Amino acid sequence: MYPFRLFRLLGLLGPLTPPLPAQGLVALFLWLFVSLSLSYASPVSSLRPVPVRADSLSAHVYAQPIPAVNSDPRRNPTEPALGAGSANCHPSSDLALPDYFLLMKRKAKAAITVLSSLIAYVSVNSLVRAINPQAFVWSHEDKDEDYWIGTSPSWFDRKACRWLGICGASHFRPARDRLGHRLPGPPAEEGLWQSWLSGQNNSVNWDDVERNRRVIPDYVFDYAPLVHLFSNEQFWPCDPADHLFHTTPMLNYTQIESRSQNETLCNLDELNQWNEGWNVFLTSDDDAEDRPRWMEGEKNIPQIEGNDARPWADWDGRVEGQVPDDTPEERAEWFDAGDAVVEDEYRVKEELRRRYGGEPMASPVTGGRSHAPAVLLVMDKGNGIVDAFWFYFYSFNMGNVVFNVRFGNHVGDWEHCLVRFYHGKPKALFFSAHSAGQAYSYEAMEKIGHRPVIYSAEGTHAMYPTPGIHSYILPWGLLHDETDRGPLWDPLLNLHAYTYDYANDTLRASTSNPSAPTAWFYFNGHWGDKFYPLADGRQYRFAGQYHYVNGPLGPRFKHLNRRKVCQGPDDRPCVVKDWIVDSKRPKRWTGVGPE
Repeated sequence: MYPFRLFRLLGLLGPLTPPLPAQGLVALFLWLFVSLSLSYASPVSSLRPVPVRADSLSAHVYAQPIPAVNSDPRRNPTEPALGAGSANCHPSSDLALPDYFLLMKRKAKAAITVLSSLIAYVSVNSLVRAINPQAFVWSHEDKDEDYWIGTSPSWFDRKACRWLGICGASHFRPARDRLGHRLPGPPAEEGLWQSWLSGQNNSVNWDDVERNRRVIPDYVFDYAPLVHLFSNEQFWPCDPADHLFHTTPMLNYTQIESRSQNETLCNLDELNQWNEGWNVFLTSDDDAEDRPRWMEGEKNIPQIEGNDARPWADWDGRVEGQVPDDTPEERAEWFDAGDAVVEDEYRVKEELRRRYGGEPMASPVTGGRSHAPAVLLVMDKGNGIVDAFWFYFYSFNMGNVVFNVRFGNHVGDWEHCLVRFYHGKPKALFFSAHSAGQAYSYEAMEKIGHRPVIYSAEGTHAMYPTPGIHSYILPWGLLHDETDRGPLWDPLLNLHAYTYDYANDTLRASTSNPSAPTAWFYFNGHWGDKFYPLADGRQYRFAGQYHYVNGPLGPRFKHLNRRKVCQGPDDRPCVVKDWIVDSKRPKRWTGVGPE
């Protein structure tokens, strides 16, 4: 998720990027050095090698006229005197000696300029760090910069990291198609999947009001997204309960809990007693580069039996003319939920009374079942607006590659898709992708039946509306995700559903699974390892980008109370596209929505 900052640091995006941190300026200095060196060099007029003469250093002396000296009286008068005609012995046309020495002088000046600039950079860099250290904090990892660099046993590595932004160069290994290697051995022990059923079931004590709070409308399930996983994926969906079984909670890098009792979905929030959970990391018991089976999740590949459903292979998602049932006036009503008022619980509108009461669904099977469950959170935001968040968990995120260098690996990965409904009709979807994402109208989406189809990218699991190559941040496809029509995953076949009241910060198990635990949702820590120290052979950092970064926070921190469908701050623009394939044709919605 983090490689997108790489060329922002290098400054190649120009005015589109915020000011560069000082540690990234080293790349600009190196570019300046090369430019200065080339500017000082003389143009080459010939590709012939410069001849080497033993007396080249004194040639200019011999080229001057020297008076003849008659020191030998026995010398024949007809012979030329010493020095006479010496200029003809080494004609100036043989070597352009003045040009050669001028070139050497220019190269010396260029070298002095390079060294002076480097010294100036190091001095300014140190001064800025002393005056304003926050200028170098671009991520959570950067907050631990001093300690992180200090873990390296190499003095040269520490200085190169502080001065040049090149950290752990000796640890660097060119990126390969497959991360690490699987160690031989028996399959890993199964986790406690039963913990999904270990919550308290107090449904017999629910009154009508409480039951109504937990009921999810039928239409949320009717329009549940289908997910195409990548065909050559290396890290498939995983069960959060199984993930907990193979991790140890750490306060930064120090173990804080005995392994005599595993953390489960029912008691995970108890870890918040250490620094309120903010610096708690669920650290893998295995090395990710050994590719443990529980982390790969191959057993969770969706299996489809007797399914003939096919998506629209040629659908480009462009909606010609007016979007059905979505006039500009109606879009203004659901685009921003900030002014919405939740209806009185005793006066729920008729379209919200169609509820799913926990009976098996009768809809036909259109995708495969995975042993890894999806998590559904439904929020009623008032005025007929209902947001359905679909969360998908993976035990490992494999970062992308830039110039044969892989950045952004991390243990644990939460991805999500949001479907916004207005009076029971789907209006827009948002797909998470790295630290950003994109919103699309429901009508533009590819569908199987009336269920939207989304695509999960290889390794990063970023979500997109189409198969293919998806470039982001950098030009020319230097940084991209790839999706295809791999195994089709139907989250409805293995699902844990909840309703969430943001105002009271209350998560409730739905009527379809009243025993589902809720404590895991309130865990404030990270669902993966803390980024590895510089002393760790798996870690390096170039231009501010880490090979391994911190594990992610959980669903509670995905801006669930967003007013618009986009995940960013509510005061930022949010464009809901009516097409899913970029082209030069004019866009339908070019603004940020109604004022």
